[in-house]
Amino acid sequence: MPEKINLHAKKISAVLGIVAVSALPPWHFLPALFISFSGLLLLLQKASSFKKSFAVGYWFGFGFFACGFSWIGNALLIDAASFGWLYPLALLAGGAFFGLFAAVPSGLSFFFRGITGKYAAFPALWALSEWLRSFILTGFPWNLLGSCLAFHPAGIQLASVFGTYGLSWLLIIIAAAPALWIAEKKQKKLLAATVIIVAGIGGIFLFGNRRLAAYDNTLPSNTTIRIVQPNIPQSMKWNRKTLENNFRDYIELSRSPGLEKIDFVVWGETASPFPLDIDSIHRTAALAAVPPHGYLVAGALRYHFDAYGKPSPLNSVLILQKDGNIAASYDKTHLVPFGEYLPLKKYLPDSFRPIANAVADFGKGQGPETINLPDYPSLGTVICYEIIFPHKIINPENKPDWIINVTNDGWYGDSAGPRQHLVAAQLRAVEEGITVLRAANTGISALISPAGKILGRLELNQRGILDIRLPQTLNLCTIYGKLGNTPLFILLIVNIILAIVMSKYNQK
Repeated sequence: MPEKINLHAKKISAVLGIVAVSALPPWHFLPALFISFSGLLLLLQKASSFKKSFAVGYWFGFGFFACGFSWIGNALLIDAASFGWLYPLALLAGGAFFGLFAAVPSGLSFFFRGITGKYAAFPALWALSEWLRSFILTGFPWNLLGSCLAFHPAGIQLASVFGTYGLSWLLIIIAAAPALWIAEKKQKKLLAATVIIVAGIGGIFLFGNRRLAAYDNTLPSNTTIRIVQPNIPQSMKWNRKTLENNFRDYIELSRSPGLEKIDFVVWGETASPFPLDIDSIHRTAALAAVPPHGYLVAGALRYHFDAYGKPSPLNSVLILQKDGNIAASYDKTHLVPFGEYLPLKKYLPDSFRPIANAVADFGKGQGPETINLPDYPSLGTVICYEIIFPHKIINPENKPDWIINVTNDGWYGDSAGPRQHLVAAQLRAVEEGITVLRAANTGISALISPAGKILGRLELNQRGILDIRLPQTLNLCTIYGKLGNTPLFILLIVNIILAIVMSKYNQK
């Protein structure tokens, strides 16, 4: 009988994890979090051992991450004949591995007694788990729970204080509060839960609206950007027969009327499949896209040659001047496992060799850099999913005035992925207090203010250009930008100490 109850709890927990996904971007159905995390906490209260608490949390995480990361499988459907069979395996693998990041905080919650002790500890344990997810096995901090609040810029302003991990912590405190009353049905617990929910939500948006009113100066400057979004399907992007046409498409869109008034033309990730630093023919062709008195910022492949002349590809951003010189460059540092490199490639069985050969073996850059160009605000560049890593997108010793994020979300089709990627860029803008410009091959391209407001955008699968001026206020000073996760860790340590005290009180 106990085993059947345990199996029943696992099924319920997995369903609760799936329900929680509906609160993530782009849906933002926040009531789902109250159901999911209150339900999870009640299941954890009934678990009679660390092992059972761990299992309940694992299945919650399995449902949450397998469903929440399901868009990743769309990349395998670009060449469905070769890799389509891996789609269900990708879903299962995502849930199986990332489920551990829900299992660990759930298992540790067993050592905090009573519903009050578990409620006090779990938000801190979850936030720490999200932080660990940002660097274990190179890290993948996608769908941080705090992103659920990004349905309005006011909802994410507290990220300027303690980051998105802190938003996740606060959101679980609010969402799990109903479990306090449901577990014991006491009037004082109902009052406590109500106060926590009202004060929490009210505090988030009171702080957010006041900060937006005080700091969000979106008056335009004199610096004009042209974002080029050709909307090239991923199936055509690397097709040898269409490479030249794709390249010319970028150039022709860039040369749309008004180029003489533009300061920066920005292309998406690997917009040029040709190494413009050494390919003089295509670099000369690209000069037609350079503004007369400005720069072309182009995502491009380039190559590093070792002492023996062996080339290593680099995923780069090149900044071209009208005279053909390359003013600056940046090489992607945080590479995508199973996309830009294959972990433990030489140890894979023979059956995986076709996949191994399809994965590029890219070289790494040196980390975030600040680029200074004459007569323009300093800028930094990040490529693709580098933007999802909190406190990792700028050079902390020399903060740029604004960030250019070039990306290609064409791999993932019309799914949640590109929309969640945009939200990640908004959160980094708020955390660091910095203007972020996002240029994507298929969308969503956007200009984001340092307070997280989207000032202009090109929608997913929209072909065209966006001419837009940078705001006069390019960056703000934020607590998170200066101190990183230090305030968060202090907060979480105090939280866990309080939970230990409350747990001991419950035992007595």
